[in-house]
Amino acid sequence: MIAVIDNGICNLRSVTKALEAVGAQVRVVQTPDELAASGAQGLVLPGVGALRDCVASLRATGLAGSVRNWIAADRPFLGVCLGMQALFDHSEEGAAGGTDGLGIFPGRVVRFRRPQEFKIPHMGWNTVRFTQPDSPLRAGLDLAGESFYFVHSFHCVPAEASLILGECDYGGVFTAAIGRGRCFATQFHPEKSQAKGLQIYRNFAAVAADVG
Repeated sequence: MIAVIDNGICNLRSVTKALEAVGAQVRVVQTPDELAASGAQGLVLPGVGALRDCVASLRATGLAGSVRNWIAADRPFLGVCLGMQALFDHSEEGAAGGTDGLGIFPGRVVRFRRPQEFKIPHMGWNTVRFTQPDSPLRAGLDLAGESFYFVHSFHCVPAEASLILGECDYGGVFTAAIGRGRCFATQFHPEKSQAKGLQIYRNFAAVAADVG
């Protein structure tokens, strides 16, 4: 069983359908009690839109603490897009002063600063080069590069290079995925990335099943 957090601003249907397509059982959860009752072995945090809204929703429902505890216990976790950005200390996104994240990993989220010919947001297909050869999230994928679909104006800058699982180039290299233990997150959208994206979800479901 994989629980998917519904924070009211995520691409919930496409994520759950992608997980179901690779054979996973899925339970959508909105509260810590629902998560606990789900019996899930894996937890997915998707998100689109504004990071401030995503983090505010997690805090309001109490799921911010659930996510922290889940990752601290090294239980299988996958963040997608905002679900990756929310894991860091702080983002430049938002009004003056930006937005605080969950602070699970040290680092910040910054707006793209690229030459004029690189349009912002970064939108469309781009190649991700994996930097953790033994990561279970990249099983069946080419270490040298696979194409995934992106839609974002901000990107994560981890304070610890060892956290980086994948990199992408858009007028300069940026972090496209992170991984530590059984915690993974992607800036790209696997559910919009056709067969290679489904492989990401298949690999995550396998990690969760091994724990179960």
